[in-house]
Amino acid sequence: MIKVISSVPEMVRFCRRVKERGQKIALVPTMGALHEGHLSLVAAAKAKADILVVSIFINPIQFSPQEDLKKYPRNLRRDQLLLKPFAPLTLFNPSPADLYPKDFDTYVEEKVLSPKLCGQFRPGHFRGVTTVVAKLFNIIQPDHAFFGEKDFQQQLIIKKMVVDLSYPLEIVILPTVREYDGLALSSRNSYLKPGERKSATILYRALTRGKEDIESGESDAHKILLNMKRLIAFEPAIRLEYLVIADPKTLEPLKRVRGRVLLALAARVGSTRLIDNLVVCPK
Repeated sequence: MIKVISSVPEMVRFCRRVKERGQKIALVPTMGALHEGHLSLVAAAKAKADILVVSIFINPIQFSPQEDLKKYPRNLRRDQLLLKPFAPLTLFNPSPADLYPKDFDTYVEEKVLSPKLCGQFRPGHFRGVTTVVAKLFNIIQPDHAFFGEKDFQQQLIIKKMVVDLSYPLEIVILPTVREYDGLALSSRNSYLKPGERKSATILYRALTRGKEDIESGESDAHKILLNMKRLIAFEPAIRLEYLVIADPKTLEPLKRVRGRVLLALAARVGSTRLIDNLVVCPK
């Protein structure tokens, strides 16, 4: 059975009863349009705790006016069918008015990691993410919360928020789930036209090229990035926003590869914005 709760007070009461019974809660926060990447998080969360909560909420405050809030894919019935094999579970599906009443004016903002990478191109995005995740943590009181590594910057920011605000919970990060040709699963992949979908595979191939260069001993970040950019240039439908080799803890760009590094990119494929990354260690 899938128990659907839309009301914040009802969700608070439900989770309080769970805690009073001494049971543990695992939370998977999503914006719906579920795919196999989400379901891998759901499966891991199901195995981790007594009570599984999946939230579906398209968070308006993490979209800028120029972004795709209105067209973001919505299909609650399909999402419920995909979740059915994991029942029993609780689906928290609040409305924007439930989480953000008209007099709402309190936000949670991480200041160091948020302005980097995607933050340069999506001002205010991560403030929206941290605010809604903080609210979900306050409402649901999870013992464990599950996120995917594809949104590398996001999970890093959330982990820092949990430490900074002393949330008593474990953040669990799972690897990126990819399609057969390497394209990272994303709800936004549904926007891609067939030709764009084919072009988008160059992003993972470029990351793989960077990984191969590093593992073969190249340490000059400029040379590695140049090889990756040359590969991406073969696909005229791709417009890079950023392509970096960065410290995976601080997100600071690196000039030389010494130890574990993050290869990260964001690009427009047609009108669709995609992100991807790989964490690499020299051999």
